Amino acid sequence: MSPDGGATRFGVLDSDIFERMSGIDTLSALLRGELPQPPIAEVMNIRLVRAEIGLAVFEGEALEAHRNPAGVIHGGWAATILDSALGCATHSTLVAGERYTTIEMKVSYFRPVIAGKTGPLVCEGRIVNRGRTLSVSEARLVDAQGKLYAHGTETCMIFPRS
Repeated sequence: MSPDGGATRFGVLDSDIFERMSGIDTLSALLRGELPQPPIAEVMNIRLVRAEIGLAVFEGEALEAHRNPAGVIHGGWAATILDSALGCATHSTLVAGERYTTIEMKVSYFRPVIAGKTGPLVCEGRIVNRGRTLSVSEARLVDAQGKLYAHGTETCMIFPRS
């Protein structure tokens, strides 16, 4: 559901939006339901719930469809929510016209995510350092009791305004 109670819209943003809006303004518009959520959010059952400059928080709950052959949630699900929080933490620092891409990511897993048992998880990504052309962020994926399921770090390359 969107913040106004309607159905959540999913879609890819027009590329010119990044020329017109800062990163934090884009994320804020996503939170207000003024821009569509990315399609990956629907597939992975995750959503952005909070954004500030240097901070992005996602919530998600793994589904049966995210299980691997061993029956636990595939590590790619945790990596996806981590990457989303890590990347959006960087995105929140961009001025209009700047863009970024991930150049390196590291994930450490601490316990398995089990569909129907683990429940919703929260992933908070924060900027560690933001320079002119590189940013480093870190994120923690935890349950409602604060138990750590995964930790990630990410380095992003920032492209200046054209």
